[in-house]
Amino acid sequence: MKKNAPKKVVLAYSGGLDTSIILKWLQTEYGAEVVTFTADLGQGEEVEPARRKAELLGIKPENIFIDDLREEFVRDYVFPMFRANTLYEGQYLLGTSIARPLIAKRQIEIARAVGADAVCHGATGKGNDQVRFELGYYVLEPNIRVVAPWREWDFKSREQLIHFAEQNQIPISRDKRGESPFSVDANLLHSSSEGKVLEDPAVEAPEYVHQRTISPEEAPDKPTIIEIGFERGDPVSVDGESLSPAALLTRLNQLGHDNGIGRLDLVENRFVGMKSRGIYETPGGTILLAAHRGIESITLDAGSMHLKDDLMPRYASLIYNGLWFAPEREMLQALIDKSQELVTGKVRMKLYKGNATVIGRESPMSLYDQELVTFEEGATAYDQRDAEGFIRLNALRLRVAAQRKSKIEG
Repeated sequence: MKKNAPKKVVLAYSGGLDTSIILKWLQTEYGAEVVTFTADLGQGEEVEPARRKAELLGIKPENIFIDDLREEFVRDYVFPMFRANTLYEGQYLLGTSIARPLIAKRQIEIARAVGADAVCHGATGKGNDQVRFELGYYVLEPNIRVVAPWREWDFKSREQLIHFAEQNQIPISRDKRGESPFSVDANLLHSSSEGKVLEDPAVEAPEYVHQRTISPEEAPDKPTIIEIGFERGDPVSVDGESLSPAALLTRLNQLGHDNGIGRLDLVENRFVGMKSRGIYETPGGTILLAAHRGIESITLDAGSMHLKDDLMPRYASLIYNGLWFAPEREMLQALIDKSQELVTGKVRMKLYKGNATVIGRESPMSLYDQELVTFEEGATAYDQRDAEGFIRLNALRLRVAAQRKSKIEG
């Protein structure tokens, strides 16, 4: 046992092989009492087996926490992010990134409740998640001790991990004895697949990698038409049926799945400095992004919309880099939320073979004035002759610069 070892550790625990090894390692390396926390974020797998696995490894029932966080996840993290139309590097809908702050928050809450002096995660030392978890821990509990086994232990290979599991009677499923062809992270917003067969960015991902969507080629030949209702920037209904945040995203996920919507093959820049290739599937989120931009197109004025678009990449980077709880993200969120006060109405979407297309939008708060834009005679709100002075004023600086250029060249 190491000196100054933590006495009680809250572990983010999936019940899988890696976090089960971490659990036993915390007990053997530090002699620590371990508290397990398993978050149900809609990853699509049963979470109760994690309870049985933790009990099998000697964790007391009162030290096992399994929380259904799906509604909180969508309401307080996913929807606020989508109000900004957030995309990292122009494409990625941040499905993994947005889940980490909630897990970190709940871990700290449990640590306080049980009197733990440390928290632990299973993220590797090469990825972004270690940063996201730990920045979350420290902003919520500045003096908490963080244990990151992948940066500490001496295991150098998969075989050594398997050997440790066998020595400590940790159950190993047959598929875990060989190397996994790729790793998967999933929640209600998306699935992410990385590594192994996906490491060469020149090679197309095998079809079996996809978790959440059928291929666009296999999608129905007939389009699906849906209507999404919005209030203050957040979706509240599908086809007239009011739904809770998690239920609504689940419905959109199914519609996206059935129409082959939401696939992304991306090489991204990790915060830790390297590039990585990932296969992301965000079926409901892809539909939601297009629909939200559709309702904003008739309810936001040009200045507000363009300012949001200017700020969005900065906002996306803050989330990607683990700074959800940082003051600058909260400042940007206040601006974004202010912009959504009148973003209310309905959007009709056509879902067809991998595409989510806006085909109609309406709002009681609409800024769209058909009389202003019509080509027909009779419009009185706009005098086309006014455009001449508008153009000449905007051309003034260009004309002055052109005159100077002529003098220099002449």
